[in-house]
Formats: sequence, C-alpha cells, structure tokens
Amino acid sequence: MANSYRCIFLTTLILLTACKTDEVIFENAICIENISTIDPIDGLKNNQSVVIKDEKILKIFNSKEVTLSKNNNIINGTNKFLIPGLWDTHVHYTHTQELTPIMSNLFIAYGITSVRDTGGDVNIVKKWKDKAIAQPQNAPRIFMAGPLLDGVPNIYNGSSKNYPNLSVELNTLDSITKQINFLENKGIDFLKAYEMLSPEQFVHIINIANKKGLKVTGHIPLSMDVISASNAGLHSIEHLRNLDLSCASNAETLLLERKKILRQSKTKQGSALRLSIHRAQQEIAIKNYDDTKASKILEVLKKNNTWQVPTLALNTFFTGKYYANEEYQKNYRFLPDSIGTYWSKRSKALLNYPVTEFRKKYDTWHYNMVNKIHQAGIPIMAGTDTPIAYLIPGLSLHEELAALVKAGLSPIEALKTATINPAIYFNLQNELGLIKKGMWADLIILNDNPLEDIKNTTHINTVIKQGKVYSKKNLENLLNTASSKY
Repeated sequence: MANSYRCIFLTTLILLTACKTDEVIFENAICIENISTIDPIDGLKNNQSVVIKDEKILKIFNSKEVTLSKNNNIINGTNKFLIPGLWDTHVHYTHTQELTPIMSNLFIAYGITSVRDTGGDVNIVKKWKDKAIAQPQNAPRIFMAGPLLDGVPNIYNGSSKNYPNLSVELNTLDSITKQINFLENKGIDFLKAYEMLSPEQFVHIINIANKKGLKVTGHIPLSMDVISASNAGLHSIEHLRNLDLSCASNAETLLLERKKILRQSKTKQGSALRLSIHRAQQEIAIKNYDDTKASKILEVLKKNNTWQVPTLALNTFFTGKYYANEEYQKNYRFLPDSIGTYWSKRSKALLNYPVTEFRKKYDTWHYNMVNKIHQAGIPIMAGTDTPIAYLIPGLSLHEELAALVKAGLSPIEALKTATINPAIYFNLQNELGLIKKGMWADLIILNDNPLEDIKNTTHINTVIKQGKVYSKKNLENLLNTASSKY
C-alpha cells in the first residue's frame, strides 16, 4: 500500500514538473500580458501576450503557455482589448492654423497613429511630416498630398475663413506639369484632384501621376461623371463627392447643364459657383436616384479598384449630430479658447437648426450608398475632414467608425477601414495595420470590447506609438498640453 502511495506521489510530481514552464525574460522589451487581441483579419484571440522590442512587435503567444518573469516590463492586459493604431485618412493640418501646432498631439491622444493630409500648404504640412519622421514615437506618421489641384476658378482660394488657401488654380496643362514636379520635389505621397478641373486637366494629372508612381485621390470634377473619372485612373474618391449626380436617371442631362454653367461662370468665385451647382442639382439627383444605374457605377468602381473615403459623419452632419453629444462637446476644452468657445456655441445653436426633408433624404442616401459600396466589395478607408465642421482632430475618427457601423458595416469591418485598409492603400500592409510579429508597434489598449460596441474605441487605456507607451495619464497630459499652448 505504501509503495502504491509512493508511486502516485512520484507520478504527480513528474506531471507537475513537466507542466511547469520556465519563466521567460525579454530584455529591453515591453510585454503586454493576458490581453484579448483584435486583429482586423484574424479577429479576437483571448489570453494573448504581446512582446514589443525595438519599436516593433517581437512575439505573440498564449499567456497560459508561457510564464513571464516578473523582471520583465509588464503591462497587465487582463480584461482589456488590443487593437492596431488607427488611421484618419482625410485630415487638413492647415485648414485652421490655430489648431495646426496641436493636431499631432491630439491625434496621438485619441489613438490615431497615422494620418493622410488631403490638401493644404505643402510647406507647413511638410514641417510637421518632417518632425514626425525625426521623432516617430511622438507624432502620427503623416502622408501628404500638398495643395488641392484645382481648375478655374479654384474653390479653396483664401477668400474667407471657410475657404482658406488650400488649393492652386491651374490654367494650363503646362502649369499642372510644373506644379506636380514641384510637389514631387517637396516629398508628397499622393496627389489630390479637385472639382473645377476640366476633363483634359484631370486626365493629364493622372497620366503624370502614373508615370511618377503616385496615387491620385479627389472629388469627381463637376465637368465629369463618376465612370469617366474612374476609368481615367482615379485611385480613390473623397466624400462620395458628386457620386449622387451620376446616379440620377437624368445624369446625362445634369452633366450637360453643369458644363454649360461652368463655361459661363469663369469669373465667379469658385466656392460660390460650386455651391450654386450643388443647390441646383443635388435635390434633383436624389429625387431621380436610379438604383440600377448606381449598381452599374459601383461595378465599374469595383473593377477599377477605385477606393472610397466616405467621411460619413461629416456627410450626415445635420441628422447625425455628433457635435450634439455632451461628452463630445467636453473635448472642446482641449482646443484653443477661441476655437473651443466658438465650436461650443455653434454646436448648441445647431441643435435647434431645422432639418429639411431633402436633407433627411440626402443623409439617408449617404448611409445607404456606403452600405451598397461595402456590399459591392469596394475598399473603404475611414476619414473625417477634421477640423472642418467641428470635427475634433483624433476624436472625430471614432465618430466616423460609429457612422460606418450605422451604415451597415460590422464593428470589425469598420476597424479594417481605419487599420489594414489604409496600410494596403499605401503598400504598407507588411508594416502596419495588423497585430503581427514584425509589424510596427502602433497599438491601442481599450478597456472595453469594440466588437460588442464600436463606441468602445473611445475607451482608451493606453496608446503605443512605435513602442513608446502612453499611459492614461500621459494621454491626459498630451491633451492638457495641447490646450495650454494658447
């Protein structure tokens, strides 16, 4: 009997010894232990440990299978969720220059680790891009287009506060060539074509860009239809701008009318001319929306791989009312007083702004169209247009994700639009956008699961930018420092 007990004891001891895992030390590394990772492709995995070293993800393993030594630099991820750092693919650093110096801090504070500047003073944006390159752990990486490439009369010409000088007016094909060469020497990452271009100018921009290996994004010129622009080689469309005009049953008639107006109005302010065309045609286009025609257009966009940046929160401004949320408004305190006070005043005033029946229909059209685009398999990127329309740099991206989910995307599909999709757009899918070994350590630790509620992306516990850890206190300091600069 004694021998039997001794045998059981020895067997148990051997099993315990076999199950015991040696404690592991990762020198000069950061270990996030026992966290649920949410990779945009692989989805949710529980009980994961993520090791970060030399600004990149070194290892990922199941926390139950490896015991980390207490001598490691450990972040406890229990009951928390890890997602890749987010992108805002439509921002304007120089639209409101009082905000320009604090935008990078705001982006990091709200978990935005990469941005795509879609139009502005190239010298100013380059200054912030160069700072981000020199100190990549302290700012979002910036991809820039330089100024909007516009025709005559250009829209963003500095004529008012709402239309600052974000564009260049291009009269000839030669002026376009010279401008693109100038921007290439400045180190731009892509080009943005705008609404007053003629078809000939538009095609010229794309032909030069293709030779230089540059993507072209933009608005559909008012002188063109969506299919012609896509077939010409436009890589992506911002805001779904002027897509509605092409989806009408009388789209051909509307296009002829626009061309006539454009020919006769060269001396008019660009902003006023565009507004007058939109007022004359948008309501007619929505009234005459043709689903069959729209589906054919989306087939072309899919075939041509013409990406979409819907800026849906902006496009549904009057009915979505992100600015009406008290929690959202509280974040105005992190802006310069002159901006924060004005935005707060306007946000409250807009609560009682009458929303027309057309506006309701138009906003619904945007939600429905984004859903159709998604169902058609056309790639989408999340972008906001911050700081236009009281869109707080950084925070507004979370509003965009919520709007995309409202349009019909699942939470993980919405996350793809702000993580792996932009990385693919810039051919960086092997470096950014996923939680994988060898990727740059741009990560966000959330207190709650965004797959259960996309609004949980705002429940940020920690931001990691290329291996630099920003705790909750660090993030609060970033916000407070931003506001205290003024």
